[in-house]
Amino acid sequence: MNYDFTPLETALFADVATALKNLPADADPDSRQAVLDKDLLCRITGCLAQTSYLRLGLEPVADLNGHLTLMGAMEALACRSPSAYLAVEASTRLFGRAVAGWGDTARKARWLKPVLAGDLIGALALSETFTHSANQSLSTCGEKHGQQVTVTGAKQYVINAPVADWIAVAGMLEERFALFFIQSTTPGLFIDTPLETMGYEGTAISHIRLDGCRIDADQVICPNNGQNVPEMLKMWENQILLGAALGISGAAFETARDFAKTHKSDGKPVIAHQEMGFKLAEMFTLLQTAQLLAYRTAWTMETNPVEARELMWCAKVFCTESAEQICSQALQVMGSAGCVEGNRAQTAYRCAKYNQVTGTSTEIARVKIGDAELGYRE
Repeated sequence: MNYDFTPLETALFADVATALKNLPADADPDSRQAVLDKDLLCRITGCLAQTSYLRLGLEPVADLNGHLTLMGAMEALACRSPSAYLAVEASTRLFGRAVAGWGDTARKARWLKPVLAGDLIGALALSETFTHSANQSLSTCGEKHGQQVTVTGAKQYVINAPVADWIAVAGMLEERFALFFIQSTTPGLFIDTPLETMGYEGTAISHIRLDGCRIDADQVICPNNGQNVPEMLKMWENQILLGAALGISGAAFETARDFAKTHKSDGKPVIAHQEMGFKLAEMFTLLQTAQLLAYRTAWTMETNPVEARELMWCAKVFCTESAEQICSQALQVMGSAGCVEGNRAQTAYRCAKYNQVTGTSTEIARVKIGDAELGYRE
């Protein structure tokens, strides 16, 4: 296991981190008044399309180390802008990856190519009104009518739904798992107004409803039988949330460290107070450990996918909970300044809880880890 990144990889991370530098000064995707509308999101994906970022994990990229490179790049973008990161990942590593993994040549040309070019914004709708688990049947379903399919159901907390060109909706068709690809303007698709969230304010998230939504049969993808597709989609979500946890942890730590170096308390730099040095040391230790676990998980996804499943649950628990601790300690180091709107530490703190409760929640992940160690398999 070699987690040393090559010069080519570190250059990619730098390009990703600076991809948002040309945004208008008043277009901060992470402010409380943020509006990450479709035009702004397309500008961001267009900038990222000039690098290899959007293609990572979806198609081979020469001289880059697959999932390991992807995790480092995810961390770099999430550190720069958590809201932009979450929106971009929902379009690429969820919607785009589904097309890349299960679509034929025609569907890839129709949906994947424009996603990778930054010209199409996608969303993937999985969670329903109940708390979703891989063992529950989806109530969203489709019925065939000749060369068309009618889709009925409801989904909640769909990232990008208000700004997406296409939404891939998970459901059942003739007792098989299916993804229904529905254009945002299709009659029968109703997209609620964006939810007001704590953290990731710039990411457009809403509920959707499908009421007899009629689509062509070639807008349906049914993955191969035998695959636990909902669990695979959860794995992809968890990977995105790991990158988010690392990114906001790094942003919070850097902000607190720089503050401690440049601001004084009782006539001396904040960092000169021993208790503040201890807090920074603990934050750095948690950040380094979280990175190692996330990188090992990424490496294992390439080398031993079966083991990666359990490792992903472990990383989901440790990295997301460590992120909340790091962000909380960062605000403590900064004092009142940490609670003022506009600094990266308070932005990171608002985002930290989301990473724990979405994807596979940390409580469910703990149960799955215990079952796996006891030899219980789904």
